[in-house]
Amino acid sequence: MLLRTRTVAALVAICTLASASLDGTDKAITVGLVMDGATKAERQPLRAYLAEAMGRPVTIASPDTFNETVAELGDGHYDFACLGALMYIRAHAKYGVIPLVQRATDLHYHTVFITGAHSSIYSLSDLKGKQFAFGDVDSTSGHMMASQELKQAGINPDTDLTFRYSGSHPATAAMVETGVVDAGAIDETVFNYLTRGGKIDGNRVRVFYQSKPYVDYVFVAGKDVPKAERERFAHALLALKEGKDDAILKVLRAKRFVVANDQEYAQIRQIAHELKMF
Repeated sequence: MLLRTRTVAALVAICTLASASLDGTDKAITVGLVMDGATKAERQPLRAYLAEAMGRPVTIASPDTFNETVAELGDGHYDFACLGALMYIRAHAKYGVIPLVQRATDLHYHTVFITGAHSSIYSLSDLKGKQFAFGDVDSTSGHMMASQELKQAGINPDTDLTFRYSGSHPATAAMVETGVVDAGAIDETVFNYLTRGGKIDGNRVRVFYQSKPYVDYVFVAGKDVPKAERERFAHALLALKEGKDDAILKVLRAKRFVVANDQEYAQIRQIAHELKMF
């Protein structure tokens, strides 16, 4: 009788697991993050924290381009992602992604322009005739807002610079550090992360200009992610506290999170239209 009872219990457990697998409740959640040079091991504290908070396995992805992140969200391969402002407004319009939270610093974000430590470049006007690197072509901080700052300084990248797209913020920093280009535009928080972590030599590069503040990154959910999961994910990030969750906040280059809303991106939409990037 005992053997039979255990056998029945085992069969019930197997059926329960099979049912969970069929309805997708044990499927890993995938989160797309910004290309910032972090390794899988360095992102482990975040992955473990989110897995515990969500009650499901979590995969952290960092695709090669911002456009790829949006495509993965659009076809449902990613459940959540961190998008720059430009990619957010595109993804919101095309795929209906839902804004959840953002770092407090994302409300007053900056692009920094960097050059070699011993360069003769000290202002945007000094860039005329120089070799310059933007980041990803779809980057808010590494391309769109950098272009806006250059335009307002009276510099036309098409005629006043010899520019290229590095493809990512870490690549831009490396190109400036090694002298492949004279200067470049990069996300301020990524630059600080790279220099403080020793991924680039802070003695070989310097910031010579900081942009005016703007609204940038936002964590979003795909439009088909259930409301309960969206709320659980948002709460997990909103609950992070300095002094308690520093290992996780370091991965996110954050101090705290706040609730995001679409209305904050009205100015970004206007700039994107003016620069014909939307």
